[in-house]
Amino acid sequence: MSSSTPPTISTRSREFWAGVRQELPLQLGVAPFGLVFGVLGIASGLTPLQTILLSSIIFGGASQVVFAQLWGAGVPAPVVGASVSVINLRHALYSASIAPYLRSLPLVWRVPLAYLLTDEAYAVTIHRLRNEPPSPHQHYHLLGTGMTLWVCWQITTVTGVLFGATIPQSWSLGFAIPLTFIAIVAPAIRRRADLAACLTAGIISVVGQPLPWKSWIILAAIGGIAAGYLTHRHGTREVA
Repeated sequence: MSSSTPPTISTRSREFWAGVRQELPLQLGVAPFGLVFGVLGIASGLTPLQTILLSSIIFGGASQVVFAQLWGAGVPAPVVGASVSVINLRHALYSASIAPYLRSLPLVWRVPLAYLLTDEAYAVTIHRLRNEPPSPHQHYHLLGTGMTLWVCWQITTVTGVLFGATIPQSWSLGFAIPLTFIAIVAPAIRRRADLAACLTAGIISVVGQPLPWKSWIILAAIGGIAAGYLTHRHGTREVA
């Protein structure tokens, strides 16, 4: 009589700490990003408390940076709000992608997870959801990735606010921002459709820089999706 080992059932703790471990390496890029925002917030005329609260309320690196830049330039509040909203529309794409895996959760779970669903947290968790066996506790993985990022972001924002003036300009911390996103995207490029989407979005991002309200972000996302879809229709193969 043969016997088989039952599949391992992921527990809440395992899923949570797996998310924490997988998210930690990305903090090498997030930490300088948070420092940059802390410095920029003060330089734009925001108070230390306002700068710190922005990292808790908005919790979106790119949109926070744009908020501080526009606010410091004296742009009217409605335009600032519209610009931040346009930039954060990319989170709707993340939500649509991750919703099929978490739609059975009650509202008391979906609301905090939506708040924690940022670029880096999404990149790590969607890989787990797509490539590992489903689990009734898989949402704890997103909780782990999101909380790791949230804690790092708050700490580095406060550090930038308190000690930003002592950070040498030669460190060029702002360069950490694009490096962080490159680290997120590069491992996910496996097929021709992925490559087409990235190249198209990148080209639109560069060409569209003069567009108002940072609308190049949404145009790049739409263009990338369209390019990936059209390439996929003609067949895909692994990128060497």
